[in-house]
Amino acid sequence: MSAQPAPVAETGYPWPIETARLDNGLRVVVSEDNSAPVVCVNLWYDVGSRHEPAGQTGFAHLFEHLMFEGSQHVEKTEHMKLVQGSGGSLNATTNPDRTNYFETLPAEHLELGLWLEADRMGGLVPALTQETLDNQREVVKNERRQRYDNVPYGDAWLRLLPLLYPEGHPYHHATIGSMEDLNAAGLDTFKAFHQQYYAPNNAVLTVVGDASPATVFALAEKYFGAIEAVPDIPPAPRGHLTGAATEPVTETVTGKVPAPRIYLSHRTHPFGTAGYDAVTVLATVLGSGRGSRLYQRLADGARIAQPDYIGAYGVDLAHAPAPLIVTATAKDGVDAATLTAGVAEVLDGMATEPVTDAELERAKALLTTSWWRQMSTVGGRADTLGRYATQFGDAASAAYRLPQLLAVTAQDIADAARTLDPQSRVTLTYLPEEGTEA
Repeated sequence: MSAQPAPVAETGYPWPIETARLDNGLRVVVSEDNSAPVVCVNLWYDVGSRHEPAGQTGFAHLFEHLMFEGSQHVEKTEHMKLVQGSGGSLNATTNPDRTNYFETLPAEHLELGLWLEADRMGGLVPALTQETLDNQREVVKNERRQRYDNVPYGDAWLRLLPLLYPEGHPYHHATIGSMEDLNAAGLDTFKAFHQQYYAPNNAVLTVVGDASPATVFALAEKYFGAIEAVPDIPPAPRGHLTGAATEPVTETVTGKVPAPRIYLSHRTHPFGTAGYDAVTVLATVLGSGRGSRLYQRLADGARIAQPDYIGAYGVDLAHAPAPLIVTATAKDGVDAATLTAGVAEVLDGMATEPVTDAELERAKALLTTSWWRQMSTVGGRADTLGRYATQFGDAASAAYRLPQLLAVTAQDIADAARTLDPQSRVTLTYLPEEGTEA
């Protein structure tokens, strides 16, 4: 194992960062902070829904559940009991690009967190039973019903992705996946998926908080060092797209929703690029808070949009042009066509009406606050460092994220806005069924 300090740009991450790589390929990132006796243990696995082969959609997300159901030396539900019984908290998330697992613990329980993560990295498969698999498949189905199918507008993301990305593209389907795929796969198929991707050479372990790099590196070697690397991990399908879409795409859904709602979306640039930074600032000017253009012009001004349901945001996908999504919900008596025209006018105006100094200053203040809110906790810092190590090969490059956002100019925003051609726009419209309006 070799360790080395990483250079840090103090403007965006003023804490030390040290990195190491075990002989089995596990990358270890440590950022020591002795201001409070807590640590966060965070594991990023380079596997998300974009890695899923045809017929295996939803696998990455299902494993987010299965990883809490016991491993070789940890009984079912014991992982949560041990962390919470030690005064800690824990969770996991999945997105198209990755799956991550994390615990925040009192510093004296660092070793517990590392042991638990190592045991389910290297010892989940021997403990995985048909009963556990069947149980968690049902949990995922229930999650789909609660979060997507039975919630007004809940399936918008599921609908937008296939409109934005063509069939066969790794971002074409959402992480919740296909229930048919989950039902069709047998236990051995799921075990093979874990053994293929849940490997030390496909993961980044990040520890932030009251622990020295030397201690973390030694414990990482102790608990993870014997787990064997997996050769020839298959890369995700290529996300390359040849430019913007060349014609608009629309879909209209009539359902049990209280009011018309629209989503206007464009593919833009991958997260981590200068183009995505410009789109991020553009989205903040356009749709973040009461001072945004959408709010000022459609909620306060024309009064065609509900103030609490209006906004614009980028989705930070890193391996293909990421979406910009602009959304609004109609006020009582306003039809979808009027709302769509109003939102489109404000969006298109970003290319013709220059961003003012006041708008730019406000947007950058909001983004600065958001960044430091993320950095204010050991969990937020650990997740950020894990992301940059996984997606860009260098945890310390996270330090440049905020300076890059603050360097965006009004001209950069105008240039980005001119790429949001209505001829490449995706429009998703929800209409209330007769008798369901509020």
